[in-house]
Parts: sequence; C-alpha cells; structure tokens
Amino acid sequence: MNYFCGAFLIPYLVMLILEGIPLFLVELGIGQRMRMGSLGVWNTIHPWLGGIGISSCIVTFFVALYYNVIITWCFYYLFNSFQSPLPWAECPLVMENGTGMVPVEECDLSSETAYFWYRTTLDVAPSMEEPGGLKWWIVLCLLLAWITVYFIVMKGIQSSGKVVYFTSLFPYIVLTIFFVRGITLPGAGAGLIHMYTPKVEKLADPTVWLDAATQVFYSFGLAFGTLVAFGSYNPPNNNCVRDVILVSITNALTAIYASVVIFAILGFKAMSNVIKCDEHNKARLFHHNFLNSTQVSTEVYEAAFASAVQANYTQEWGLKECSLQKELDQAAEGTGLAFIVFTQAIVELPGAPFWAVIFFLMLLALGLGSQIGILEGMLCTIFELEVFRKIRKEFLTGGVCVICFFVGLIFATGAGEYWLKLFDSFAGTIGLVFVALLEMVAVMYVYGHKKFTQDIEDMTGIRPGWYWQITWRFLGPAIMTCILVSSIVFRILHKPTYQAWNAEEGKIEELEYPDWVLVIATLMIKAGTLPILLVFLLRRFQCLKFDTSIHQGAIRRIDTTASTKEMMGDVDLDEYHDLPTDDFQDDGPDTSHRIGKTFKMEVLDC
Repeated sequence: MNYFCGAFLIPYLVMLILEGIPLFLVELGIGQRMRMGSLGVWNTIHPWLGGIGISSCIVTFFVALYYNVIITWCFYYLFNSFQSPLPWAECPLVMENGTGMVPVEECDLSSETAYFWYRTTLDVAPSMEEPGGLKWWIVLCLLLAWITVYFIVMKGIQSSGKVVYFTSLFPYIVLTIFFVRGITLPGAGAGLIHMYTPKVEKLADPTVWLDAATQVFYSFGLAFGTLVAFGSYNPPNNNCVRDVILVSITNALTAIYASVVIFAILGFKAMSNVIKCDEHNKARLFHHNFLNSTQVSTEVYEAAFASAVQANYTQEWGLKECSLQKELDQAAEGTGLAFIVFTQAIVELPGAPFWAVIFFLMLLALGLGSQIGILEGMLCTIFELEVFRKIRKEFLTGGVCVICFFVGLIFATGAGEYWLKLFDSFAGTIGLVFVALLEMVAVMYVYGHKKFTQDIEDMTGIRPGWYWQITWRFLGPAIMTCILVSSIVFRILHKPTYQAWNAEEGKIEELEYPDWVLVIATLMIKAGTLPILLVFLLRRFQCLKFDTSIHQGAIRRIDTTASTKEMMGDVDLDEYHDLPTDDFQDDGPDTSHRIGKTFKMEVLDC
C-alpha cells in the first residue's frame, strides 16, 4: 500500500470518515443481524443481489493470490536475517580488470538494500515482456507460505488471552523501536516536513483518491466479505457501534503513527543518498582536476560542480543531480518501504540481525493475520454454495490453497513484482470499490435505511444519528461513484504505467503496460464485477431459482475455522446437525426477528 504524504493523507482521512467508518458498520451490523456470511446476506436482502457475494469472493481471490506473495518475501528476508553482517549491508565485490575488487556496478549506482531487493531477492526482469523463468527460492518460500496459511485456516488458532495481548502489542513495540531510532537519524526532520507538506495538484489525480479508498478497505477489511462473516459470529446484542468507533480510532492513530516512522526513515534514506551522490560527484570532479581533493568544503564543491555544468560536462563525466527534495519525491512506496527503506534503517542499528529478525517476524504476524481474514471471507462464501456443501472443510480449504499456489507462480518470475502491482492496481482497487458501492446501496435502498437503523438500535441500544444517515444514504455512495467513474475515465485517457527496474542505471523507471497485459487487467475487473449483473439477469428473468439451501450453508460455515468456536460460545454447534434440511421455501427467510438464540430454529424453519 501507499505511504502517507501530504497528497495522500488528506484523501485518506476523507475516505476514512465519509466512507470507511460508515461501510464498516454496515458490513459488521448486517452480518450480526442476519447471522450469515456474505453470500447469504445479499441473497436474503434480495435474490437479485446474490451476485454481490460472488463478486466479493472473486475479488478476494485475486487479493489473496498476491497478498501471500508479500508473506513469501517476508519469509525469504527472515531466513537471510540470521547472519552477520546482513547480506544487504554491503555491495558484493567483483574483480575489475585484475586490478582489484570493486562493488558491483548495479549496486554502486543504487544502494545496498535496493540491490539485494531487486537483484538478489527478485532477480527482477527489465520489463513484463521479458519475465524470465521461475526463481526457485521464491517458489519454495511461496509454497511454505501457502502451507502455513493452510494449516492455520484448517486447524484454527487456539490461544490464551495473554498470547493475544502479546501478538497485539508486539507490532507496536517494534514500531516504537523504529520510531525512536528513526527520529534520531540525520534527515528525519526533512522526511517529516515532506510528509506534512500537501501537494494540492496531486489531489486532482483520481488514482490518488482510488488508492486512498483502497487503503481504507485494506486497513478495515471492507468489501472482502470478512467483516460480514465475523459480524455473524458476534452475539446478537453485541455493541457493534462501539466496536466500529474504537477500531476506527485505533486504526487511524496507528496509521498516522506508522507514517511518522516511515517518513522519518525516508528522510534518513534520502539524506544518505544525497551524501552518497555528493561523494560520487566529488570523485568525478577530482578525477578531472576540477577539485584538488575530495575533502573540500560545501562552497568549493558547489562552485566546481556549477563550473562543470556550465561547461556541459555533466553527461560526459557522469555527474548526478543531488537534491534532497528529489530523493524524497522518488522515495520508495508499497513493498519498497519494507524491503528497501526499513532494511537500510535496520543496518544502522546495533545488533542489526536481531532487529531484522523481529522486524520480519512482525511483518509475518501482521501478514498472516490479514491473509487469514481475507481467506476466511472467501471460504465463507464458498462453503455457502450448495455444490461444495458436502465436501469436507479440510479438503476444500486445501484445494483452494493448491489452486492459489499454482496461479501465484506468476509472481515467482522475474516480473513477479510487476504482476503484483497490476493485480493491486486493477483487481484489488476498482473491484473492491464497486462491490462496496453496491453493498451500501443494497442495505440503504433495498433492505431499507429505516429498517437497518432500527436493527442497530435493537442490537446495541444506540440509534444511528445524522452522521450515519448522511454518509450511508448520500455521501458514501456519491463519493464511491465519483471515484469509480473518474478512475475509469482517467485510465482510459492516460495509459496505465508501472515502475520497472533499470539495472544499467540502478533506478526505477516508468514503463507503459503492454496491450496484452491491459487485456488481462480488464478481464480481471470484469471477472470481479460481471457476476453481479449475471445473477441479476438470471433471477430477473427466472432463469435461476433462489437457492434457499444457502442458509444451511451459512450454519455449516460457522464451523469452518476452529478459532470461531470461541466467538460462538453461547451456541451449541451440535444442535445444527440434527435439524431438518428440506423445509425451505423459494421466497427466502424472514429476517425481521432474527435476534438471539432463536436464530437456530428460525434459520431453518422459514
């Protein structure tokens, strides 16, 4: 995901307040009210809307594919952290003309951490049209990641309260360590100033708003179907409004706190690159007798550099422009933050291997937790489909993981990072916003905002006020519609690009996606949105009957993950196995009084 800067923080806060928090309550509240997963909820609201759950499942599938690749990279870095010095602390050396050992040119032109990331870890290709073969070390780590996820999802997580407290606080402890270290590094102040300096011109870019919306979706888990499923595990009288407010405040404060750490270290990295750039220029100027020594004052160096530029020797001598602002503007984002920027900060810490180990353990804990939540939303929908109802949970989950592993091999090629960016930019953004928009419209205008408001009051004793009503009914749908339309138009008018690694210059460069790649991106978007239209048409013209046995699937779904049993503490799961399964009617269940333990009988006795 993108980091927070002056051009991103404003859209993030707007999307958080006017879209994220309201949709958070919609998903959690409707799941808690109906006690069903994503597919069951939207079918119950109206059979014509059954495609929302399917689309959510498909989009979640695309996200799960590339999200586990990030876990894969964390495993690789973790395994390489058990050595001293760290492998990304120094550039590898090669023999030059038999005269001595010199750093590899690609590493010398970029940085130690960038070289280790792009060349050692990814062995990155120059473009998507030259992907190269599979990287066996990435394939093995990807296999390990999916095996780990499978056993966690299959067996569930049984942990005591103390362990839960530890896993919750551990990331904050690590983040605080980097905060203390980060603000003491040179250049940290410049990074923080850059963070809080808004770039108003970027607010006109629809992709910035789309990225902000996606950031909110990922941080809350919106539109994946996960919150609907988790809401169904809550007790019927759980105060979901309180949960939404507490989680939202904690989430926002954590994001801002993390952004301060990120930009402090970005400032340090930028300052280090400027110093390195100046040293490179001094060496070149000294070689051409423009300087008497490389150890000169800043004034003397700047005067010599200006003379060389005026004489048009810049390109011939390989002189570089050393600008702190330029370095900050070109700072890494997304995966580069963890694997380039923070690894450089880790090298500066005493006992670097230890800090590297706990940092990547933290990333693994966070990544696995998010991936399990993503898969839970997808598996809940799959378990609700009648065709999969008789398949054992372990086999079905294993089948999903195997499919994801083989499809995910595309991320283990030299162009793997480019494909990840493509999936994130298309399948994981436009699809999520579209699903979220239809979820909001379905609850507010099909289920009814008055009925949903009354449901929230019945469950929590709190009646949603004007803020909720305005954002639910007007602002939320309007903002998402504007973002969708403007983003699609922007992508049509401006051909999408991606950042490719230029090994000869040791830096990233913008390349246009090939036409055949854009066709794949379009197909992914259609795959995540067409089920909504398809189910609507099939049921509108009575080509497909409403599958009421889906509610039995919703009951079976409760036992899909052992970790959910604790959440269903007041429900005897064994009672479900003895209930009749053939008492369904085609008009769907009446959910108007489904609160409390009477849920167990009323779901099946429709």
